Amino acid sequence: MSITESNLVYRQESCRLCKKTDLSKILELKPTPAGNNFLTREEKLKNDEPIFPLELYFCKSCYHLQLGHVVSPNHLFKDNYHFVSGTSQVNVNHFEHYAEEVVSRFKLKKNSFIVDIGSNDGTCLKAFKNRGMRVLGIDAAKNIAEIANDNGIETKAAFFSKQLALNIKKQYGVPDLITSHNALAHIEDFSGVIDAVASLMDQKSIFIFEVGYFLDVFQNLWFDTIYHEHLDYHTVAPLKKFFRSMGMELFDAKRIDIQGGSIRNFVQMSKGRHQKNNSIEELILLEKNEGLTNISDLKVFQSRIDYAKDNLSQLLKDIKEKGGSIAGYGAPTKSTTLMNYFELDKGLIDYIIDDNPLKQDKYSPLLHIPVVSSDHLLGDSQPDYLLILAWNFAESIIEKVKNSNNFTGKYIIPLPNAKIV
Repeated sequence: MSITESNLVYRQESCRLCKKTDLSKILELKPTPAGNNFLTREEKLKNDEPIFPLELYFCKSCYHLQLGHVVSPNHLFKDNYHFVSGTSQVNVNHFEHYAEEVVSRFKLKKNSFIVDIGSNDGTCLKAFKNRGMRVLGIDAAKNIAEIANDNGIETKAAFFSKQLALNIKKQYGVPDLITSHNALAHIEDFSGVIDAVASLMDQKSIFIFEVGYFLDVFQNLWFDTIYHEHLDYHTVAPLKKFFRSMGMELFDAKRIDIQGGSIRNFVQMSKGRHQKNNSIEELILLEKNEGLTNISDLKVFQSRIDYAKDNLSQLLKDIKEKGGSIAGYGAPTKSTTLMNYFELDKGLIDYIIDDNPLKQDKYSPLLHIPVVSSDHLLGDSQPDYLLILAWNFAESIIEKVKNSNNFTGKYIIPLPNAKIV
């Protein structure tokens, strides 16, 4: 299938943070479809999935990392968007602990107003609402926003913009807290969205956002977190400069484990009341020492990925040659990158198990591997091995499968080095 050349994709020529054009390619993966574009049987038979280049570029001016091509958000986040936060107990627990920590640290009171950008099914906001706070979600995926509203979390199905921010401010007032979780890396106009966030804030407001931390990706070889929905791959050094240019201040940053390694960033308007934490400079120094500001160090990433590909492919081929059966477990967006680049097709993976009903009875993007429920782990239909594609939830998946399905086979963790557990 040829790469799609249409109004669905364009080449990003400048850095989304500093606007400079001094970009250099450090990684080239295989062209793939939208990672969450799981297909019905009828869609699979059409065999006309659009695929797009998947390449990572480094800004030599501010050290930011971003995709070289931008796929239309209307294609990526259309009505059949399938990621639902609440289907993962790990996510539910994360947001509960997050709300508890933030409420305590910043002394938020009942009736405080919380806005969540990229709020998905409202799992995060539910934790704040349960503490007596007013909440409002913003999410571009209409089908997911409907789920949130049905669950009692008021959610606007829209892309976040400055006009929307001004409308919210007029209708609801200034938020005490604006939050976002694993969403800002999806946004095409990052500076425009942050400008909109600033227009919604006052000197007392706090903006806290969590994004994947590229230092964790680089150190642990978690390259499959690179996909079209994630346009930016953040580190602290460029974010510090960027927020200063926007009249804002990054006053704290904290590494967290969610999504395989993320960073929680705390932002206020310039001259806000919160003192800047030493963590900012400490993380900037760590990034430099780990090679994230050096293009030669970054380009080694490709060869490390190819080595991991050879190891996992050989492991799976050996199992199949001996008559073993292999099923994938978890169908996250990142599985599209991993499976396509590592060429894990139907000759190696018999089917994929996922707990999200929106993905069940569908087929994986491009490779068309069927997605089924965990009922396939019951009785005599158990596979010999489970390849855990949602590796960031490996521990909870293994515990769940053992307790719920009496699975007697073995587990394969694909990254950073393929291993059987």
